[in-house]
Amino acid sequence: MKDARITQLAENLLDYSVKIQSGEKIMIEARGIYSLELVKELVRISAAKGAVPFWYYNDDSIERLWLHNTSEDQMKAFCGFHLDIMKHMDAYIAIRGSENAFDKADVPQASLDLYSRHFTTAVTRYRVENTKWCVLRFPNNAMAQLAETSQEAFEDFYFRVCNLDYARLSKAMDPLKGLMEQTRDVRITGPNTDLVFSIENIPVIKCDGERNIPDGEVYTAPVRDSLNGHVWFNTPSLHDGKVYQDIRLTFCDGKIVEATCAGKDRELNAILDTDEGARYLGEFAIGVNPFIRKPMKDILFDEKIYGSIHLTPGNCYEEASNGNKSGIHWDLVLIQTPEYGGGELYFDGRLVRKDGAFVHPDLAPVLNAAAFDEGA
Repeated sequence: MKDARITQLAENLLDYSVKIQSGEKIMIEARGIYSLELVKELVRISAAKGAVPFWYYNDDSIERLWLHNTSEDQMKAFCGFHLDIMKHMDAYIAIRGSENAFDKADVPQASLDLYSRHFTTAVTRYRVENTKWCVLRFPNNAMAQLAETSQEAFEDFYFRVCNLDYARLSKAMDPLKGLMEQTRDVRITGPNTDLVFSIENIPVIKCDGERNIPDGEVYTAPVRDSLNGHVWFNTPSLHDGKVYQDIRLTFCDGKIVEATCAGKDRELNAILDTDEGARYLGEFAIGVNPFIRKPMKDILFDEKIYGSIHLTPGNCYEEASNGNKSGIHWDLVLIQTPEYGGGELYFDGRLVRKDGAFVHPDLAPVLNAAAFDEGA
């Protein structure tokens, strides 16, 4: 029997996230066999709306073999082909349902860098800047295991979060966006963390279900050379098939001058040495999704955690550009709720959020989790 929640999600993606119109061409990428039920609904509904769906199947286990065996010339040809396809598209939806989050754990860093230099800087950048796009996961046993729960319980959580009333959340984020637009200096404090930087004159963007599902963050970018201090990320980060924990970064005039983590210092610094921009930040964001409360080693969920912030070594977004360019974009999450050690967020010296809860009078009534309980 078809799950009605899948149909609802497909309709939300097409109507709200990418706002598909009759005659538009949409690419639907399926990564992993578990994503196919949603792909079928997206193809059916988009065709019924008069759009022209294209689809292709991808898989991390296949991509792993490609990365192990490709040369730079082969990678250029591969990326050129995908770029040509993307240039025909008006919209793009990617559903990622891989069965093994660690498929690429043994791919050499040089091969991952090769992919980043060509695919990320060409195909991904074109897609981000020129199409209506949305990226999401689809629930499976692998995701449930990362979340340390049963698949049935995870599916209930997943559909609750992904079929959230994002129009309502979007409205609730307006005061935070407005306050950030008026802010010059940001300070983040907490256990092993004291970091200051400027966001002056950098655009502020709401993420409210149009680009990611689940969603719920407001982001900008630090002025590139303004960061000074240190930060400890208390959330594990799964990056290219490897888990990094207890990442600690020290900044001087914007640049990461020291980087350590539990047992993988060499690998961490190899990523940060991908190119010049990898040791500078391209994003600062505040997570506000009221239904995501703990990490599950999946950045599309973890970066939206209520009471979190994330900072991103690497490429900035054009919508909130600080001029930093890189082949990487690696979101690192710090949760500041009491269960994770607490912490403070200051705008221009004024306390805005403490221990994950907003205390600023313009924000507390609409963005604290209690104000967004279902039925409120």
